[in-house]
Amino acid sequence: MNGMLTVHVDGIGWRSPGLADWAAARALLRDGGSPALLGASGASPAVLPPNEGRRAPETVRLACDVAGQACTMAAREPAHLPCVFASMHGDLAITEHMCMTLAANPLELSPTKFHNSVLNAAAGYWTVATQCHAASNALSASGASFAAGLFEAAVEAHANEAPILFTAYDVGACGALAGAMRAEASIGVAFVLNPERSAHTVAALRLRHDGDGDDAPALRGSWFDAALLPLFGALAHGHCARLRLPAGAGSALAIEVLA
Repeated sequence: MNGMLTVHVDGIGWRSPGLADWAAARALLRDGGSPALLGASGASPAVLPPNEGRRAPETVRLACDVAGQACTMAAREPAHLPCVFASMHGDLAITEHMCMTLAANPLELSPTKFHNSVLNAAAGYWTVATQCHAASNALSASGASFAAGLFEAAVEAHANEAPILFTAYDVGACGALAGAMRAEASIGVAFVLNPERSAHTVAALRLRHDGDGDDAPALRGSWFDAALLPLFGALAHGHCARLRLPAGAGSALAIEVLA
């Protein structure tokens, strides 16, 4: 496959209902199981100070938890890592709360709720907690959020010739929003991506943005879908694999996993 951008996976973070880290998820995937995506993640990241941890919403706790796991596995100091955070919906529970409050009692809208509703909330909590002054980025691209975030992180890693942290996360919808969209997943994953192979490298990813995305499977309701299981399955087994993910506007991200 020509025109590929290669990054090396030095660290992996994972959190989903019943699976607290990548070791647990890897064991499940090796046994042929699929992760449960319904229910709260139960994330309680050590990186957040107690006061911040108490007021942070689930999306922030989830993202910071898996980001910390990936940095630990890669033996990288978070303060020195640029980061890219990707989420399809942001915090749907807060969005639901704000919409209901605006409809019924707009003067009672909480400044804290609003503060936590913005898409870059998780990146903000993470960079403050880790005292990271490196560049940070937060993006959303509907069903292409994972692919867009992964490709953005890979491009930045090569542009800066330095490792980067990539985190993707989402939680399920609730209330009225649950009836308006299919968003059931509660999952977060993170990679520390390195443009060069290191002593901590566990796999390599070769990526190519393809303008012809007609044959890329559509992801519905979450960036994590059956289409992504081959990626994490290959990482769990140490196998090679090829897959294509929707990358928006009729395009696809071609991914080749190299063990």
